[in-house]
Amino acid sequence: MSKVFLHTLVFIMSPFLLLKGQEISVSASFDTSAIYLGDQVNFSVIIDQPADVSVTLPFLKDTLVKNIEILSGPEIDTALIENGKIRITERYLITSFDSGHYVVAPVYAEITDHAGIKRFFSGYSEINVLRIDITPTDTSQAIFDIVRPYRAPVTFGELVPWLLLSVFISVLIWLLVRMYRRFGKKKSKEVIIPENIEPAHVIAFRELERLKEEKLWQSGETKKYYTRLTEILRKYLENRFGVFSMELTTSETLDALLRTNFSKNDAFNKLRLILTSADLVKFAKFKPEPSDNESNFELAWGFVLETKKEKTDSQSGDEDPKSKEEGL
Repeated sequence: MSKVFLHTLVFIMSPFLLLKGQEISVSASFDTSAIYLGDQVNFSVIIDQPADVSVTLPFLKDTLVKNIEILSGPEIDTALIENGKIRITERYLITSFDSGHYVVAPVYAEITDHAGIKRFFSGYSEINVLRIDITPTDTSQAIFDIVRPYRAPVTFGELVPWLLLSVFISVLIWLLVRMYRRFGKKKSKEVIIPENIEPAHVIAFRELERLKEEKLWQSGETKKYYTRLTEILRKYLENRFGVFSMELTTSETLDALLRTNFSKNDAFNKLRLILTSADLVKFAKFKPEPSDNESNFELAWGFVLETKKEKTDSQSGDEDPKSKEEGL
């Protein structure tokens, strides 16, 4: 009884299985019907199938037929087509160095189910490989020029070593320049403290007064204000302590200042607070309050006032401009 039921079920389902199978089609072809020796073209296998069916795709290795070599592939593309079906395309890059007419046997895809393995074949594919005719029209001419050698295209794999070498050389040059700026140039500059006609604090006070008159942060140019403020302090450090900090970060500047035997005192904390606040404005787009802008200006003024060189008898312009105004 069970065998009769099984045969009946297979009989009833067979039309649907056949219909399913008929929805799968396989085709194969070259991009062109003829090539010259050494030319490279694609050989494509196209499978149209229902999206819900698992199909084992063909996989070709080394050669299609004798003298038709596979250079690379397959490159697989999948596209959705009408009526819930998909199209899978396999592309192989091929070439040949022997002339002749070649016929490639059908390729197939297959499905496996409870009924066994079912294969779906493409048609035959043909291609002609031609020689370049280098014989002159006048065959009585015994000696003639041969055709120039064929230049194969440069592949990405051939370029990779040169690209890596270029990157390595660029990184090496960048590291050498950075090390020179950080250790060589800075070290040599820190030894020599330039002599200024005017004392360092006089120059700094004058520039701070000019910055105050420009009213930059009041007109919305906060970033420019902090850039100018830190430039004045960095120039003061250069003139006063020989710390060339224009190209240094905040932490590098503070470390360089400490190497001059500068103490971590109140003045040091003022400088660190100013430079840190300026970094937030310039690089983190922080928007300080007006009171913060005024406070940082006062801190800068106080730092210069507390760290200036003591006045000597031969110096006449060392007084704090604010002190002069109070005296008047």
